[in-house]
Amino acid sequence: MCLFDTHCHLDLMVQKGIGIDTALQQARKAGVERIIVPGVDANNWNLIQQYAHEHPMVEWAMGIHPWFVSAESRDQLELMKIRLDQGEDCIAIGECGLDFYHGKDEQRLQIEVLTEQLKLAQRYELPVLFHVRKAHQELLQLLKQYPLPKGGVLHGFTGSYELGMQYIKQGLYIGVGGSITYERARKTRDAVARLPLDKLILETDSPDMPLYGYQGEPNQPKFVKNVLSSFILLRNEPEQTITLMIEKSSKLLFKL
Repeated sequence: MCLFDTHCHLDLMVQKGIGIDTALQQARKAGVERIIVPGVDANNWNLIQQYAHEHPMVEWAMGIHPWFVSAESRDQLELMKIRLDQGEDCIAIGECGLDFYHGKDEQRLQIEVLTEQLKLAQRYELPVLFHVRKAHQELLQLLKQYPLPKGGVLHGFTGSYELGMQYIKQGLYIGVGGSITYERARKTRDAVARLPLDKLILETDSPDMPLYGYQGEPNQPKFVKNVLSSFILLRNEPEQTITLMIEKSSKLLFKL
């Protein structure tokens, strides 16, 4: 069994005092073969690229997270384009997206910055790692305007079956994380039980999104195995079918 943690902020784990060598060693023991570390803005791109160069199981993505959108983002977009032109070895664009949870004061700038990243994903044929809160309709509209040749993943999914299918119809995979380990998350658990198996992949979002039973502790990529266990209980397919399909989908999306 080869597991993929398709969304893990290793740099933030280190800030919380979790050594990267220890975290990766424990992940390998849990069957994790690959870990994808998203970028959040230009300030962490070099660090996570270094992680990928030093650790064969780590891959990295280059993006501007909506939380970090600012007046400097236009310059960072230009830097991203330059690096991609030079043949950067990132495997995806992201983490990027829209987040209107605290209101829509920066809505125009967030949409502008995301749109430019979608154009880069189109131009360089890379998948995209999406973050979205309180902005699903706006994101879906952008996906219709800027269809992605290599698709992407809606990270940290906590929505309904109907919402998940809307994203799948736009060519995205659904990122399933620790939320399904909570019995109270009935809407999400029902969605994950019913969505097409070949459009679902696993993640932890470490060090955030702790699993049930580990509240108050930093999340870690080794816990993707626990996410898988909960996932298997929600599905009707045989365990081997599930594990093989998730592995196949992760490799297909990120060309690993």
